[in-house]
Amino acid sequence: MLTGLRLENIALIESLELRFGPGFTVLTGETGAGKSILLDALDALLGGVGPRLLRQGCERGVIEASFSLTPPLSSWLAEQELEADDGELLLSREWRLSEERLSSRHRLNGVAVNRQQIQELRPLVLDLTVQGQTQHLARPGQQRRWLDRFGGEGVTAALEPVAAAFRRWRQAAAALDTARSQWDQLQRERQQQEQLLADLEAAQLEDPQERQQLQAEQDRLAHGVRLQQGVMTLLGRLQEGAEEVPSALEHLAACEQELAQMAVLDPAGAGPLAQACGDALVALQDLARDLDRYGGALESDPESLAALQERMAQLKALERRHGQDLPALIALRDQLREQLAPGGAEASLEALELAEAESRRDRDVANAALTAARRAAATALEQQLMAALRLMGLTHVRFAVAIEPAPPAEEGADGVQFLFSANPGQPLAPLAEVASGGEMSRFLLALKTCLAAADHHVTLLFDEIDSGVSGRVSGAMGELLSALAAQRQVFCVTHQPLVAAAADHHYRVSKVVEGGATRTRVSHLRDTQAREAELAELAGGGQREALSYAASLLEQRSA
Repeated sequence: MLTGLRLENIALIESLELRFGPGFTVLTGETGAGKSILLDALDALLGGVGPRLLRQGCERGVIEASFSLTPPLSSWLAEQELEADDGELLLSREWRLSEERLSSRHRLNGVAVNRQQIQELRPLVLDLTVQGQTQHLARPGQQRRWLDRFGGEGVTAALEPVAAAFRRWRQAAAALDTARSQWDQLQRERQQQEQLLADLEAAQLEDPQERQQLQAEQDRLAHGVRLQQGVMTLLGRLQEGAEEVPSALEHLAACEQELAQMAVLDPAGAGPLAQACGDALVALQDLARDLDRYGGALESDPESLAALQERMAQLKALERRHGQDLPALIALRDQLREQLAPGGAEASLEALELAEAESRRDRDVANAALTAARRAAATALEQQLMAALRLMGLTHVRFAVAIEPAPPAEEGADGVQFLFSANPGQPLAPLAEVASGGEMSRFLLALKTCLAAADHHVTLLFDEIDSGVSGRVSGAMGELLSALAAQRQVFCVTHQPLVAAAADHHYRVSKVVEGGATRTRVSHLRDTQAREAELAELAGGGQREALSYAASLLEQRSA
């Protein structure tokens, strides 16, 4: 329930503070007095764009409203991690004008909130209806949303699995589309891919480091001649000597003989030296034999070098042709083996097709259950709404909810359209196309009456919903609004005395000129005499007949 409203420097209002109670509240006054300013202010407070509301010549304006808490509102506050203030929600929007730039900020119980939060909050506290709301009817999905609201828990319970099933199907379908695209691409390039795999298989690629190992071996073999020369020089110095100079082995053998003779003369001193010299001679002889074997191996490697260089040329050509190094070529070969193997990509594609088909079946089953719930709700809505319309003078009205198949989405696979006929012989047609202004006013009021039981926590605001209807019809609309107010708080801007007389609370909006400035005032008409005067004004003036008529209206209400 809307419990309070405060405006500061808004439109023609300098300062205004109002308190509201439950039931049916009307706002009346002359055209242009500013009755709709209050509804515009609430609309702007809850995220509406609307007209520019900052009062002329002011740099700051504020709209503030308080709402009593309801279970849905309390749950939303808990989800947003926002605290309630003594069982009440205080929402404000402040405008500031600086350097010709107008900015605004929302606060909820003193905490700054963003536009998305305000948009989520709005349907939990307020439902604004204006006369001839055909544009609202034409919004995509709006008639479906109204039907779902009327359907209540039955439709809501069917909606949740629909949304989940649709998301699962969409993911499965996207994965399948990607796999099919890759499969089609693979088929187009299959011959090329098969040739590539054959080239890579023929190359017998195994070791990603083969190029580095071949390079090291090539470097060793490429220096074979220099190494052989070194071996020959060393063997010559060790074994053969040079220019009649004894070899190292000959020198060492002579040294061993000399030390052996010295050891005969001095066993303790020269004996160990003779032994060491003998060991050195044996080691040098081993070195000479190893050098000989090493040299022999070098002499047999030219063929190995040629084979090695051929292999390196092959690997370089592969890398250059495909623009990838050896490790990447090995990975590509493995990938092609898997893709081109019988049953490889086909098996993966078949699994995705099965997953998509299963999720599509789940989606369609959930959609069918939701469609059934909507059809049940549509039948009940048709009956209740026609009954309400007939009370307001549309005795020959026909109304139907057309539910047609639509592309699946998170909201199901139903297109919903309201069909309407007010006159005998007139075929059913889309409501927005055939309903007159007065018929649309009555339809919207009847619809909101039918929706009252579904979301009775929300305050209803009607802006001249009774415009363009006769006195008898406006009386029926007043009775309907009064009955509606038994379930929820209702506000209505009206020019009809029959509607105003049905209200529990009456506010008069007037425009005054003070000090050359025009201001809007709002007066709460608390006593019977004040209400009679205002109803008489609505009925056509302050004549005795109008006053008598106004008094009779209030007497009928209190009877």
